[in-house]
Amino acid sequence: MFGGRQSQVTAIRRKNGEIETFEYKRQERPGLAVVKKIPLLRGMVALVTSSASGARHLQFATDRYDLEPDEEPEENISRLQMVLGVAAVGVLSLTLGKVIFTALPAFLASILFDGLVTNLVLQNLIEGGIKTILLLGYLFALSQTPLVKRVFQYHGAEHKVINAYESGVDLTIDNVQKQSTFHYRCGSSFIILTVIVGVILYSFFSYDNVWDRILTRLLLIPVVVGLSYELLRITNALRDIPVLNYLGYPGLWLQKLTTRQPDDDQVEVAITAFQRMQELDTVASDTKNPSSLVHSG
Repeated sequence: MFGGRQSQVTAIRRKNGEIETFEYKRQERPGLAVVKKIPLLRGMVALVTSSASGARHLQFATDRYDLEPDEEPEENISRLQMVLGVAAVGVLSLTLGKVIFTALPAFLASILFDGLVTNLVLQNLIEGGIKTILLLGYLFALSQTPLVKRVFQYHGAEHKVINAYESGVDLTIDNVQKQSTFHYRCGSSFIILTVIVGVILYSFFSYDNVWDRILTRLLLIPVVVGLSYELLRITNALRDIPVLNYLGYPGLWLQKLTTRQPDDDQVEVAITAFQRMQELDTVASDTKNPSSLVHSG
């Protein structure tokens, strides 16, 4: 999936070998646009909206993959209901995941180490270490399943296409395959930043027991997300500055798990989605600025 200024595009290769795209025009509500400009708040908004969007595009891929070229999926509910339902599932899955990976490390750290370690900073470092181990273990286990491995290959293909585009080379399969599967502006960087930010932030809050600890962590989730998002923006801005570019390396290391080397067919699908997104953004920009349209005759 690629997101441009005006549209989002997902491409899939169906069983018959054809490539089909799903195109979704960004519909920015005025109130939401204002919130997205407010530091700290915009991080939580971006996380929720991206989760809902990702679920919507994933549903398209699932629905269309097995269908014949002229066949349409069965619709027992309205399209609006389907979109809202899928988006809600995406947001709920995100929320549940954040709760589990926040509460479980806090619980394990308290049960296993609070009797041995009294220093608050060390306690939080241990908690961060447990969270990192659980996260890496979870991603590694997922990456071993055929379905998720294929998703991670497409993830690598997306990064290769972006890297090729930013390098200024033609988007051919050969050119794209020469690029790295790693990219600075990836959600994987955000994941690892939430662990780092959490360790630091939690050090400012003491607790009396394990349940107090867990409750504190859960209440601080929006703050951790907001701070991590702002830090991600900073690391992206500094990525071309020597020494400071190392701030983004933890996220790149995590991409060793969340990306895989794609095959040529997968790269072709990614190129198709990216080029279609560019076309839609160009049309939308020209429509908003009629003077930029080229007229013949």
